[in-house]
Amino acid sequence: MRKFVNSKAENLKPSGIRKFFDIVSEMKDAISLGVGEPDFITPWNIRNAAVKSIQRGYTQYTGNRGLTALREQIARYMKERFGAEYSPEHILVTVGASEGIDLVMRAICEEGDEILVPDPGYVSYFPCVQLAGGTAVPVHCSAENGFILTPEAIERAVTPKTKAIVMPYPNNPTGGIMTKEQLEAIVPVIEKHDLLVVSDEIYAELTYGGKHVSVASLPGMKERTVVINGFSKAFAMTGWRIGFICSPPEIDAAVLKIHQYTLLCASTASQYAALEGLKDGFADRFASVEAMREEYNKRRRFMVDFFNGIGLSCFEPRGAFYVFPSVESLGIAGEEFANGLLRAEKIAVVPGDAFGDAGKYHVRCSYATSMANLDEASRRIEKYVRALRAR
Repeated sequence: MRKFVNSKAENLKPSGIRKFFDIVSEMKDAISLGVGEPDFITPWNIRNAAVKSIQRGYTQYTGNRGLTALREQIARYMKERFGAEYSPEHILVTVGASEGIDLVMRAICEEGDEILVPDPGYVSYFPCVQLAGGTAVPVHCSAENGFILTPEAIERAVTPKTKAIVMPYPNNPTGGIMTKEQLEAIVPVIEKHDLLVVSDEIYAELTYGGKHVSVASLPGMKERTVVINGFSKAFAMTGWRIGFICSPPEIDAAVLKIHQYTLLCASTASQYAALEGLKDGFADRFASVEAMREEYNKRRRFMVDFFNGIGLSCFEPRGAFYVFPSVESLGIAGEEFANGLLRAEKIAVVPGDAFGDAGKYHVRCSYATSMANLDEASRRIEKYVRALRAR
């Protein structure tokens, strides 16, 4: 039956994240630090809004773009929180930010186009570019420069075939962010090479020690930037699958057409839930988001101190909810470390090379779990590291 399979799909690598999640889900007494999912429950008022929408019989399709009221609140959110002004007519509600990534890549990629992608970076970028017919080109980022994109690194990667650059900050898996000054430093390079920016800002609300800066808020950048965001992380709404795209009119028209022919619209109940989340957020200054962020911040400090304390160099993340320690001092790669840790101590972490070659000697650990789990996991990890060093 292989002759019927699209060669691009056949050649895709399986997700390195899901592999370990599937194993640990069937392992007794295992603790997963693998999947990036908030351990908080969606706030009750948001859940209740979805229930009420169903009770009222709002079970039909919405318009392809999504509820007008929701798009209006997203426009307000983007303006008031991040200083990026969009018309609701150029906002598309998607089935999670993941659909947004796929739609944008299919909308912009021609065969042979090159898309620059930070390495390490989220696992979906390379496959989505590949499936759309483009070529994903890694841009090496390192702990020494905070895992950010630099003008020099972009210049080294750009060719005449380069069409766009992905900017996923705050970053998964590293937790790196880009400040306003760092973003401003790369704008001239982006303009020089006439690049489109695909800015994945799903972790925008989860930053520590400063407010997220959207590249679309910088002078002249909104016109060449597609912003992808959603409700999964900040509002603890992963299973609701609700996100959005804000883009220039030409890109917006293309992603809308693809969305119309594939997903039609996001879940109606999820849209009403997201609407309540934004309305509630503006009413109480995002108190529930602030509370989650503060809890994540405690866990962040705990994990960074722990890994550095046992001699595994750990970059201090300033966003998202991951740490990305290096295991190179143990003389092994992240894949071997993760497999051995799972077998010996029933702790699941994700090998860093799942996010690109630059992560080969790293592992990603999510701290979106309870302090009790983190405390127990740290104890088992330290035991495993001591055993490795004693070999």
